[in-house]
Parts: sequence; C-alpha cells; structure tokens
Amino acid sequence: MITLRNVSKSFGGQSLFEDASLQINDGERFALVGPNGAGKSTLFKMMLGSEEADEGELQFKKGVVVGYLPQENAPVSESTVLEETLTGLDDLDGRKEAEAKAVLMGLGFKVSDFTRKVNTLSGGWAMRAAMARLLVKKPDLLLLDEPTNHLDLDSLIWLQDYLAWYPGAVFIISHDRAFIDFLCTAIVSLQDKTLRVYHGDYSNFLAQRESEKEKLLSQWKQQQLEIADMEDFIARNRARVSTASRVQSMIKRLDKLERVELPPENKTVRIRFPQPSRTGTKVLELKNINKTYQVPGHAPIKVYENFDFELMRGQKLAFVGHNGAGKSTLLKILAGVVEPDSGERILGLNGKTGYFSQHRAGILEPRRTVLQEALDNDRMNPELMVRTVLGTFLFPGDNVFKKVSVLSGGEKSRLMLVKLLLDPPNVLLLDEPTTHLDIPSVEALVAALKEYEGTVCFISHDLYFVNQLADAVVHVENGKATVYPGNYDYFHSRQEQLKAEAEAGAAAKQRKAPEPEPQADPREEERRRKKAQEQAERRSARLKEEIAAAKKKVEGLAARLSEPAVHADYNLVRSIGDEIKVLESEAAAKESELSGGPEAAQ
Repeated sequence: MITLRNVSKSFGGQSLFEDASLQINDGERFALVGPNGAGKSTLFKMMLGSEEADEGELQFKKGVVVGYLPQENAPVSESTVLEETLTGLDDLDGRKEAEAKAVLMGLGFKVSDFTRKVNTLSGGWAMRAAMARLLVKKPDLLLLDEPTNHLDLDSLIWLQDYLAWYPGAVFIISHDRAFIDFLCTAIVSLQDKTLRVYHGDYSNFLAQRESEKEKLLSQWKQQQLEIADMEDFIARNRARVSTASRVQSMIKRLDKLERVELPPENKTVRIRFPQPSRTGTKVLELKNINKTYQVPGHAPIKVYENFDFELMRGQKLAFVGHNGAGKSTLLKILAGVVEPDSGERILGLNGKTGYFSQHRAGILEPRRTVLQEALDNDRMNPELMVRTVLGTFLFPGDNVFKKVSVLSGGEKSRLMLVKLLLDPPNVLLLDEPTTHLDIPSVEALVAALKEYEGTVCFISHDLYFVNQLADAVVHVENGKATVYPGNYDYFHSRQEQLKAEAEAGAAAKQRKAPEPEPQADPREEERRRKKAQEQAERRSARLKEEIAAAKKKVEGLAARLSEPAVHADYNLVRSIGDEIKVLESEAAAKESELSGGPEAAQ
C-alpha cells in the first residue's frame, strides 16, 4: 500500500530520519512509538504528502486513499455535526446517514447534538466530529495521531471495537498501551533515526528491545576486550625490531575495525513524590446530595438525588460510566469545586483535597517560567529534583525556562499536574490526568501514584492506567454509584456476567411451548401434481407477493435506520444495512425469474 525506502529527513537543523524504510500493507495494524520530538508526526505528514523527504522515496499503491486525524486543532465550520460527518461522501443515501449517526453516537454524541454547529463545539468535541467524518469516509489507510486524547472510556472502547473490524489499514500514534495492545499487531519504533518493526504487542516490543540491548552490550564488551589486547600488544612491542611488522599490521587492523556503538541510554526515571499528611480512616463523606443542572432551553437535568458516598483512607478508585452519567460532577463535588443543591460534604480529620482537570483556567501565572511555577509551593523541593520531574513530564532541558504564557494547552495541563504532585494533598481527585503524556510519562505517573500514601479518585480513558492503579471501580449510573473491588478488567467481566444472567432470565420468561407444525393441505398437493401449468402460475403469483413483501420490508428497515434509538447501536445499523442488501438482492433475483414468464418459474 505504502512503501518508504531509504528516507532521510531533517527538520529545524535536527536530523529525524536517516536511511529509514517501512512498508505498510492492506489491513495491517501498526503503532508508531518513539521519544517526544523524534519525528512521529513528521513521518505522518510525509505519508500525507504535506512534507517531503530530503532523500529516498515514498511509493503509494495506485488509487490508495489516506485519511489523517491530527492530534489537535480539528477544522471548524458552519456545518452541523451530522452535515460535517457526511461531507465528501459520493454515495450518500439513507444507509450512509444512519451509519454516520451510529458512529457519532458511538463517539459520545447525543441525537440532539446532530444539529449543533461544529463551530459551537469545544475543541475536544470538534475532534470527535472530525474523527466521525474520517471513519464514515473509510479511507484505505487511517493515520491517527493520539486518537484517544479527547475520548471518554465508553467512546474509547467503542472505537477499539470499530477499528478491530475496519477494512483498511490503521497506523496510530498513541500513549495508551492498552489501546495499542488491543488493536495493533506490530510496533514501529522510531529509534536511532530509523524505523524498526517489532511484531507483537507493546510488552513484547519492550522485551525484544531489551534483548537487543543486552546482545549489543555483550558484543561491545567483547570488542572492548579485543581492542584492549591489541593496544596492549602494540604498546609492548612497538620498540622491538623483531615484531615491527606485526605491530604495524595490528595498528592497521585497529584503524579499520568497525566499532560497536552503544545507543544513547534512555534512563527510566524513578520519581518519589513527597508524601502527604495522614488522614483519619474516613477521608470524605457525601450525605443526601442533590444536584440538578438548569440548562436554558432544556428541561432540568437531575444528576443526583439523596445520594450518599464515602471515601476511605488509601483507596484508589476509578470512576467509570456512560458519557453524562455524572462522573465529573461527582469528582467536582468531592473536590468542593461544584456545590450540591442540598446535602452535606463532610471532610474527614486532616483531610485536604486537590483537584486536577485539563480544563482549569487562571491557575498558572503567565509571566513565570515553567521552573518558577513548579518551584512555587510550600515544600521547598530541591531544584534538581523539580527539574527531573519536569523532564519526565516532557519539559526537558531549557524548556523549563519557557514562559507560561507561550505554553500550549497540553503543556499547561502537564505543568499543573507536576505542581499538584510536587506538593500533594492527602486526597487527589484527578480528571483525565494522562492526556498529553507519552508512554514513559504515564508509567512514571503510575509508579508515583502507586507509592502515594493518600487517597486517589480519578477518571481516565487510559485502560492501562486504570488497570495498573485502581484497586476498585466505581460505576456511576442513574444517579447511583456501585463499587466493584478490583481493576477495570474485573469490572468489565462482572458487567458481562450480569448482562448474560439478565438476558437468560428474560429469555426464560418469554419462552413458550412450541407450536404444532402446520399440516400440509392434501388438496393443494393434489392440484400441484395434476396441473404443472397451475403450479407455474401460482409460483408467479407467489413471486410477485414475495417481491412486494421484500420491498415493503426494505421500506420498513430503511425507516428504522432513521430512528435515533437505532443509531446508538452501530452493530445494529450494520446488521440492518446488510439485511436490506440481502432483501434487495433476493427481490432482484425473483424479478429476473419472473420476467422469464411462467416457463422460467417452473
């Protein structure tokens, strides 16, 4: 499909690729990984044709269509969400529109959102609309740059399932290890200015790369011993006439020796953040909480009624639930950021909460540098330690001297997370803390929070992060919060078990005694045997009836495709579309048979 051959590329005076090669075939699932700034996004732009290689070539299979989702800054327009999703489709029909609606609902949009203008959406929701347009268009190759950044957990799981059966090839950049492991069959590592393909999941990639490093180190050590022996021989025998020719030969061998080079060491930074003061056993309690949102032009949205919740010391809880179920509201009420309409929020002994959200504004001082902001707390952390933490969270080297005013949204989010971790309260309430982090930074955050002795409640779409950190999952649904011990994998298996039990119970109630099979009419059989011509006529009549019935059923199914409830289930949309195709095909075959006259129907 696409072949990169001996590609070299420099950008801003920095060499990103040297003699790099890669081939992507139909239907392959690759994840592109590498250090921040190594050139991952530049590689995507070269594959799109918006950047040219300095050397080498990119070859495209004739007619191949490439679709690209950038990490941020989706284009906005005056179009509605649904119109934007359908833009550029040549074969627009009822089925395509139903599929578009199903994709939008899978990505978290409600039916009422379909008519909203794209330019009225937040940046995250505009990115979802851009993703929907791309998925409905179905290009031969999807290039997705951090596609999960703006999704919640339900939307991410839907996207995983969608991409698992996607007919084209998929090439992603992602910090989400679980997403990569679920979807991808190989890792493309951008390392040492070249591209290496490792088949298998991310854990297998790490193991293979570690094995390569150990092998290379062994070769280097062996060569160093050989070099030392040769240099020792030269030093001892240089002055001897009898060994002069051997010394000269040895010197030439040493000069021509192809040295084994060790790659730069990417050290895994282990960070131990300050520990908070100890709280009482019960950290925080909500009693009889009521919360309703008043939305102009919309009926009041009741989120919680007589709601109770308790947090205990040392718990690490992941909040999960459908979009709009109230997860963020619960987190904000616990943090004291949102006041309930009524009820009590009771903070336990020595309890102090800290809240992190990607969307907090006005927290950072624009005139300060990144380092000054990170040092601004009561802990008096050593500057070297603070700079190490900043480096781990993607502020390496002189980047710590950048002014806050010039930081991107993602950089500000990371800086606020660093500030929170350098002076942590004893109750951390985190809303999507892994967004804008790369894989090593996510792993550093997991390690730090595992050692953190306080209480943690968090919302995250990163399944690896959730499974690594959570000791319990809080399922928020219909104004209630149910706690499931264990990580997300356990919660998901338990949900599947409960669903299966409910379906089995419903099936048992609806099960009826089998009806007796209808008996064939002996007179009809007699008539069929006697008159072949009558049989043909009846066949013709039946074909007409079946054709009419099929067309009527197609009309009914097409009408179903316009129902909002159907759009919520993408698999159902596909199933209905497939059924329409089968019915239309069968009707066409029967019309062909019918056009041959009674003889053709015999």
